[in-house]
Amino acid sequence: MPTISLKLKHSPYKVFIKKGIANEIPKHLKWGQKYAVITDNKVSALYGKAFVRFLRKNGIEAELFSFAQGEKSKILPTIEKIANQMVEKNFDRKDAIIALGGGVVGDLAGFLASMYMRGIPYIQIPTTLLAMVDSSIGGKTGVDMKTGKNLLGRIEQPKAVFIDSTYLKTLAKKQIRNGLAEVIKYGVIRDPKLFSFIENNSEEIFNLEEKAINKIITDSVKIKAKVVEKDEHEAGLRMILNYGHTYGHAIEKMSGYKLLHGYAISIGMVIANKIAVKKGMLKKEDSDRIKALLTKVELPIVTIKKPSNKDLMSDKKRQGQYINLILPTKIGKVKIVQEKCQ
Repeated sequence: MPTISLKLKHSPYKVFIKKGIANEIPKHLKWGQKYAVITDNKVSALYGKAFVRFLRKNGIEAELFSFAQGEKSKILPTIEKIANQMVEKNFDRKDAIIALGGGVVGDLAGFLASMYMRGIPYIQIPTTLLAMVDSSIGGKTGVDMKTGKNLLGRIEQPKAVFIDSTYLKTLAKKQIRNGLAEVIKYGVIRDPKLFSFIENNSEEIFNLEEKAINKIITDSVKIKAKVVEKDEHEAGLRMILNYGHTYGHAIEKMSGYKLLHGYAISIGMVIANKIAVKKGMLKKEDSDRIKALLTKVELPIVTIKKPSNKDLMSDKKRQGQYINLILPTKIGKVKIVQEKCQ
């Protein structure tokens, strides 16, 4: 079982990657007297109710809290509603939260954990490929506002992350593509071998063949863990993880969050590549190769309307009148470039 340690100064933790690891979770739970299992209504029906029964059967006190599936629920009213429900169920500072679900669940539950009773522990059990390779790692939590994505939030590291690829068996193909966009991102920013693996094994990945899935998850987590260890609070290096995100987040918002995150990031990567080619930083052959892989796995590469400077300025990563663009110089390496929005 691959176990990846995030060696952070104040809040180190482990990421356990193993098919079937969810069945071993009770023996690991040491952070709360009882657990609030937070999920969305779809995951609740698929796994949540059974997971709570499983915990109780193993002598762990747990309650299930769910909200409507989707990015539109990732707002402060949802946080307040669940917090009130937790108070009614007598959750206090000696208890903990389990985030069971995709990126929206992890972001929302982690943010709630950072604030409830001035902070209680939480763990991540991601159920989507996107959450497994990206959002469950690194401690970023938050909710959206009308003016932008994740504008309210904080970096609050979980106590542990348990990645069980068994959950992927009920995931729609579009959600595999959604997560694969982030895996391709890792290949472009840090690992040309991972990029080549996806080029040569996309069919195996979509068929959820264990060897291929385990590799892309493990390699992605290792890359993110190393970056986060060096820059937990996004003061410098961690910004490279935002390749494709500056334009991608704006595109997501323009769609009313109807476009999946990974789909928006795919378009954002293509836009970033065009800028890099125009600046003479990236060879057109590499840009075309990235676009070809995104096309091969059926991710979108164009948008009807390109985000304006005003759209970009709502991004939380802007600094005054400047935005940071992550531009590739070759497959496996990127550079942070600051651009002024006129």
